[in-house]
Amino acid sequence: MRGGAFLEADWRRETLHTNLWLVPAVEAMAAAGLFALTLALDRAAYDGRFTLATWVLSGTADGARQILTTMAAAIITVVGLVFSITIVALTLASTQFGPRMLRNFIRDRGTQLTLGTFVATFFYTVLALVSISPGPHGDFVPHLSITVTLALTVVDLAMLIYFINHIATMIQLPQVVASIAGDLSRAIEEQGGPDPAAPPGLDSGPSRDELLLLIGESGAAVATPASGYLQYIRHERLVRIAAESDAVLHLPYRPGHFLVQGQPLAVVWPPSAAARVAQQLAHGQVTGPYRTLAQDISFGVDQLVEIALRALSTAINDTFTALTCIDWLTDCLCRITTGWHPQRVHRDPHGHIRVIAYQPDYDRLVQRSFEKIRQSALGVPAVMIRQLEGLYKIMEQTSIPGRRQVLLDQAAMIQRSCDASVPEETDRQDVRHRYEALLALHNATTPEQ
Repeated sequence: MRGGAFLEADWRRETLHTNLWLVPAVEAMAAAGLFALTLALDRAAYDGRFTLATWVLSGTADGARQILTTMAAAIITVVGLVFSITIVALTLASTQFGPRMLRNFIRDRGTQLTLGTFVATFFYTVLALVSISPGPHGDFVPHLSITVTLALTVVDLAMLIYFINHIATMIQLPQVVASIAGDLSRAIEEQGGPDPAAPPGLDSGPSRDELLLLIGESGAAVATPASGYLQYIRHERLVRIAAESDAVLHLPYRPGHFLVQGQPLAVVWPPSAAARVAQQLAHGQVTGPYRTLAQDISFGVDQLVEIALRALSTAINDTFTALTCIDWLTDCLCRITTGWHPQRVHRDPHGHIRVIAYQPDYDRLVQRSFEKIRQSALGVPAVMIRQLEGLYKIMEQTSIPGRRQVLLDQAAMIQRSCDASVPEETDRQDVRHRYEALLALHNATTPEQ
């Protein structure tokens, strides 16, 4: 369900970007405004209030109708062609990259601008056509508007050439993977941030651990009103709701989790505030049929992993695509290693904790990035080597012992998979060499206790 959280800036941006109607609609309205301007100038020229420039086309009403009718028919034909190319690209993306990649193609600004430009030109041409009418000084012909229509047609031709080149580039698999990784990197930068500290000199109330204990003992659950993926949580709104009720909300699920109707969406303490909080909770979250990157960086990781798994399937057997995905997953995990501090508590202006949220931790993100690929790459030493090289690069970026141990655990599992599934001793030695290099790096850079 869509509550007040639909108005949140980044959620609104995600929703408005992922469609094929907004940009064409905006450009059509701009075309209507341009036509209103050129029509006013044509009317003024028709009434003799000023003279049009010599470069403006001239002719009879019948000739103008014929030109505009031909142009409108040609433009709408090309619009159909552009839509057809878009549908073919979406079908190819769904087949080769997975159905969850379609939103990345729909979000593409180049496709939206191309469709919008042709739709706007067609709309302008139709408006110019219907404006031709009898008048007191003979037939009214919008000469300036017809000239502008021809200029827009030249723009359409340039957009068509751009669109063909853009589609040819966009559907290349390395470009798709890099685009997803870019979206994931931006999401990491936007969503990362440490828990806020309590304002100095103010009584901040119970700590997070104390509140979790109280919530576990006597908290009251608020049920999910509708089934679907938790897409967005409006934390600031939830903080206000909790502060007005002098309560604390614990959100056991994060964006990306699938919720079943009746399942606890939040746990409220004290339990006496649960009824009041439940009445307004719908305004602080969005539940829908799909996952998004708005607050769910795990979704971006899963997209890259899905492409790698499809590449490693026996039907496709594209090892190089899997290697590309591993490279970009390594880049994103390096960013997480140095800057991922997900905010889990949210305080009111007085410093009291009002919302305790759940975010994917570092360990889980590393596991999501490596485990499924490792399980699908049995007997493929090239993938194992690239994963170990990626773990080496990530290890160079972190000095936190707990995070280093997670990387070592993944490396050990890759080494064991190699020993169990790779029959060639030389290949096993290549994998073992990377594993030993990772161990050497860990021993060399780990400070002595």
